[in-house]
Amino acid sequence: MCIVIVGFFKSIQFKFVLIYTLLILLAMQLIGVDFSSSLEKNYINSKQESMVKEAKTLSYFVSEAIKKAEETDKGDMNVISKMVQDQISDVGDNNVKVISKDRIIVASSNDNSDELGKQDNDKLVVKDLYTSEDAIPRILRSKSDNGRVMIVTTPITVGKEKFGLLYMEDSLNGIYKELRTTNNYLTSAIAIALIVTALLGYFLARTITRPLGQMRRQAGAVSQGDFSLRVDHNDDDEIGQLANSFNNMTDRLQEANALTEAERRRLRSVLTYMTDGVIATDRDGCIILVNDRSEELLHVYRENILGKSIIDLLKIENEVHVDDLYDMENSMTLDFSTEHQKLLIRAHFSVILKENGAIDGLIAVLHDVTEQEQIDEERREFVANVSHELRTPLTTMKSYFEALSDGAVEDESLRSKFLRVTQNETERMIRLVNDLLRLSKLDAEDPNFNKQTTNYVAFLKGIIDRFEMSKEQHIHFVLKLPKGSIYTYLDRDKMTQVIDNVISNAIKYSPNGGSITFRVVKKGNHLVTEIKDQGVGIPKENLTKIFDRFFRVDKARSRNLGGTGLGLAIAKEIIAAHGGEIWADSEWNKGTTVFFTLPLSRGGSYDA
Repeated sequence: MCIVIVGFFKSIQFKFVLIYTLLILLAMQLIGVDFSSSLEKNYINSKQESMVKEAKTLSYFVSEAIKKAEETDKGDMNVISKMVQDQISDVGDNNVKVISKDRIIVASSNDNSDELGKQDNDKLVVKDLYTSEDAIPRILRSKSDNGRVMIVTTPITVGKEKFGLLYMEDSLNGIYKELRTTNNYLTSAIAIALIVTALLGYFLARTITRPLGQMRRQAGAVSQGDFSLRVDHNDDDEIGQLANSFNNMTDRLQEANALTEAERRRLRSVLTYMTDGVIATDRDGCIILVNDRSEELLHVYRENILGKSIIDLLKIENEVHVDDLYDMENSMTLDFSTEHQKLLIRAHFSVILKENGAIDGLIAVLHDVTEQEQIDEERREFVANVSHELRTPLTTMKSYFEALSDGAVEDESLRSKFLRVTQNETERMIRLVNDLLRLSKLDAEDPNFNKQTTNYVAFLKGIIDRFEMSKEQHIHFVLKLPKGSIYTYLDRDKMTQVIDNVISNAIKYSPNGGSITFRVVKKGNHLVTEIKDQGVGIPKENLTKIFDRFFRVDKARSRNLGGTGLGLAIAKEIIAAHGGEIWADSEWNKGTTVFFTLPLSRGGSYDA
């Protein structure tokens, strides 16, 4: 699992700074708008008060001038116009006009005198001329430059009679220019404040997002099994407490992961070194786990069978369904034997349950019972062979004893013959029992061997000389033994029994006039002994069986020659107990060679 790198514009830090800046911007905008509106309102109100006051004052002076002109010049309009003109000539930048009640412009502060004496048809002037009782301020658009202007109209009263209207107009461009300048300063201040706010917000966000970033990296590392990272924190606020809790959680996860990993390793070791095969499946019977022993038993590869059905793997799809395995209480014996190898496997099935009791899968335990079945078969065959070997002489003895009891005992010649046969059969049973006792001792875990360092060449030659002197057949012994001494560590009595058995078999099955060849060679740390006869030989298919108990190539001939069928089996056990091996090579009608090996003595004494 890879750690996803979050872009700056998608990070919490950017969002925090952005929101923080936008909130400050919104607040400053609201403050700025309110300030600008208040400032504009104050400016306008101040201008309005000033113009209203000035208009009323000017109206008073105009009224007095008109009153004086009427008293002195009998109401001559030219005199009145001149006197009014003198009153309004010094009004600064204001545009002031005095309009009579006949809508005639009496005087004007503009240098343009073309409008004097003309009628003013402005609707506003006409309206206020006839309706206004006091000064009326207004803000309108200028007809000349479309700028905003403030207009104040106030009535002119001479005595108790309304003479006309004073019209005063002044541009507001100066005020709005000053407002724009103030707004520009305010905007610059807001921009600087936003930059400072963004920087402060960034560093403030870092104090929050840095532990969060460390937590994110730590979480990514934990997801990959790395528990070494920790979140650094110096404060005891909510973020610090969260970081501390996160570190504690990581420690607990590390402990839990270590425990789980240890359990997993133990389970893997158990599954790996189990002598039984283990196969786990899901609810549908598809294989999800296989140990090494299962691969060895079934001769399959884990990669090739994961996900496949267990009934297909065990080749029982024609016998049971997957659901039948969940209810199976008894084990199944599966035959995977081939032409070259016998393989019997006993399968036990158990159900995997979830915590809520629902079925989650299946566990199959496979046990190789080939050897056990072979042992059982050999035991049964052994009992049958022993029974047969004992029954034959017992039957013979019973027959002869019955004949003797029926009167043959009176016949001297028959009596001697019958007693001789029963004696031979008795000796045969004794030999059989003795061989069985020897095998039983050799099968014990600690057979009683009396091993000693022995000159093997002299030891073998002594046995050959004994047979040379006692043999009755005309058989020639050929010795190809090393000169000097070769020492090995052996039990002289037990090895004498082995060599006696092999030589006896060679003599039994060799033709009259034949030869038996003895050879001893040193190969590595072992001595190899060869005893070759010129007998009838052994068929190839029986070569590996002649060391089995009670096995005979020619049972009738072997029994007639007095064999029990246990001699080579005993020899095999003795040689194995000495750390060697025994085997045979033969061709039919050409003879048999028996080989056996013995380890040299430690130090490997060999005198040429």
